[in-house]
Amino acid sequence: MSTLPPCPQCASEFTYEDGASLVCPECAHEWPAKAEAAPDSTNTARVYRDASGNVLQDGDTVTIIKDLKPKGSGGVIKQGTKVRNIRLVDADHDIDCKIDGFGAMSLKTEFVRKV
Repeated sequence: MSTLPPCPQCASEFTYEDGASLVCPECAHEWPAKAEAAPDSTNTARVYRDASGNVLQDGDTVTIIKDLKPKGSGGVIKQGTKVRNIRLVDADHDIDCKIDGFGAMSLKTEFVRKV
């Protein structure tokens, strides 16, 4: 039988599991059951993959796999355009780069393939 930790709020020893959380019946405090494992999972680095599933890294060269029409621009980035020296970022778009003729851009990994 595994022992559950006491309640962190009132120190009651009568805690019980309810799905993925622990509950104290005396003060009704709820907290995640895997609180000890949370710091380990946040230390893992995010893995960025291109449209083919290849792992991307900073400084890679990628190719655009679909014609892209950037917002606010009159031009189109054609399929097959090579983008050198990408930088991976943790934002709504995964890649920051400079494209010849367009300047600084943000791209999603689903529209590129590693060269």
